[in-house]
Amino acid sequence: MSASFPALSVNVKYPISDSLSYTNVSPSHCSYSLSLDSHIEPTTYDEASKHTCWQQAMQAELTALENTGRWKLVALPSNIKHIGCRWIYKIKHHADGTIERYKARLVAKGYNQIEGLDYFDTYSPVAKLTTVRTVIALASINNWHIHQLDVNNAFLHGDLQEDVYMVVPQGVITSKPNQVCKLMKSLYGLKQASRKWYEKLTSLLLANQYIQSQSDHFLFIKNTNTSFTVVLLYVDDVIIARNSMLEFHNIKSILHSGFKIKDLGQLKYFLGLEVAHSSKGISLCQRKYCIDLLVDTGHLASKLVSTPSEPSCKLHQDTSAPYIDVASYRRLIGRLVYLTNTRPDITFATQQLSQFLSSPTEKHFNAATRILRYLKKCPGQGLFFRRNSSLCLSGFSDADWAGCIDFRRSISGQCFFLGNSLISWRTKKQLIVSRSSSEAEYKALGAATCELQWLLYLFKDLHIVLIKSPVLYCDNQSTLHIAANLVFHERTKHLEIDCHLVREIL
Repeated sequence: MSASFPALSVNVKYPISDSLSYTNVSPSHCSYSLSLDSHIEPTTYDEASKHTCWQQAMQAELTALENTGRWKLVALPSNIKHIGCRWIYKIKHHADGTIERYKARLVAKGYNQIEGLDYFDTYSPVAKLTTVRTVIALASINNWHIHQLDVNNAFLHGDLQEDVYMVVPQGVITSKPNQVCKLMKSLYGLKQASRKWYEKLTSLLLANQYIQSQSDHFLFIKNTNTSFTVVLLYVDDVIIARNSMLEFHNIKSILHSGFKIKDLGQLKYFLGLEVAHSSKGISLCQRKYCIDLLVDTGHLASKLVSTPSEPSCKLHQDTSAPYIDVASYRRLIGRLVYLTNTRPDITFATQQLSQFLSSPTEKHFNAATRILRYLKKCPGQGLFFRRNSSLCLSGFSDADWAGCIDFRRSISGQCFFLGNSLISWRTKKQLIVSRSSSEAEYKALGAATCELQWLLYLFKDLHIVLIKSPVLYCDNQSTLHIAANLVFHERTKHLEIDCHLVREIL
C-alpha cells in the first residue's frame, strides 16, 4: 500500500491488484490479447500508401465523406486562414482478436482555429474512468451482461454553423489549383466537433426514456419493471451493461436509427484497458499499453526493480544537471499518468514526478526510468473485480505531512473499495501548507469525504442500494476528535470552512 498512498498505515485486508498471468486465461482471450501486438499501425500517409489495405481504407473514408456532403471545393476567400488536416490509422479487432477492419480517419488540425470566428462552444464531457471501473465492478457482482458498441464516424454527425476552410486532404485530386475544402458538416479534429456530437447523442437517448446521470453526464440509465440498462459513453465508444438481453437489442436499434453502429460483442478492449471475464470475476489491465511504453522508451530489456521508487529518497527541485529533452519527459509522465488507471501501485511515484514538468533534472528522469523498470516486472498486472464481493463501500484516507520538501505542503492519499474491489484512488499535493499533522490529515479526510459523497451520488443514479452505511477510515486520532467535536479549538480556527464538510457528513 505504501507504494501507492503516502504513509497509509491503516490495516487494509483488501488486495489492491492481482497479477494477470496469461497461462491461466482461456485460449480465446489469450489469442485476442496477443493479436493486439501482432500488427503495426502506420503513422504517416507515405507509409500507409505503400499498403493496399490502407489505400482501400483511405479511399473508403474519402468516399464516405464526399457522399455525405462533408465539404465542397472552393477558392479560398481573401483574408481567411484555412486549417490543415492529417490521416490517422487504426486497426479494429473483433472480440476473438481477428482483424475487423483497417480504419483510416481524416482529422482536421483544429488547433489552428480561431475562437469567435470559426468556433464557439467546445466543451463536451466524457465518462470518468472511476465510473468505468465502478460499472465493471457492479457488472461482475450482479452478473450483468456487459457489451461494447462502436459508433462509426461519431464526430461526423454534427452540423456546422460556422464557416471553416480546410486544406485539400492527401489523396484528393482537385480540378483547379489553389482550392480548399469548405466544411459543411463536422469533422474529426475540429474544436467544436465533440460538442456537436454530445448534443446530438444526448438528445437521442433522452428522447427514448433514458435518464442522464447528474454525477457523470455521459452515463445514462433506463430502469423498468423488467430490465435495468446502463449506457456509458466515452466519445464514440459505448459500454452497455444490463440484466436483460432483450433491452440490448432495443438500445442497439435506437442507436442504429440515429447513427451507424457496430456491435463489438462482450467488452474486451476499451480505451487501452484489457478486460478478461471468468466465473470468478472480471480483470482489468493495460498490458499492451504498458509494453508499448517500454518499447517506445527502450526499456524492454532493462534490469528489474522491486519498487517503483526509492523508499529513502524524496524528490525535490535539486541542483543536479537539468534534463535536456523536457518534451520527452512530459510525454513519459503523461503516459504514466494514464497507466495509473489500472496501476495504483505507481500512483504516488507518478504524482511526485509530475511536479517537475517545467524543469526536470537528470535525477527526476532517472526516477521515472525506475518506474519503467518496475513495470517490466509484471506489465499485465491490474485490478480484479470479484463476483462474490459485497455491496458495501469503504474508504481509506491518509496524509504525508510536509511531504513536499520544496514548499512543505502535505500530500493527501485516498482509496475506495466496493466490497474487495478497488474502484477509486488518488494522491494529490494539498493547496496550502498545514501547520500540524492533524491539519494535514483533516484536509485529506475532507478530500476523501468529497469523493465518498460523489460515489454515493453515483450509486444512487445507478439504483444501487448498499447493504450498510459506507465507512471512511483514518488512522489519526487527533483528526477523528476534530471531526467529532463541534466546538472549535484555538489550534483549529484557521482551518478552511470546506474542511468541516467532514463534520456535516459525519
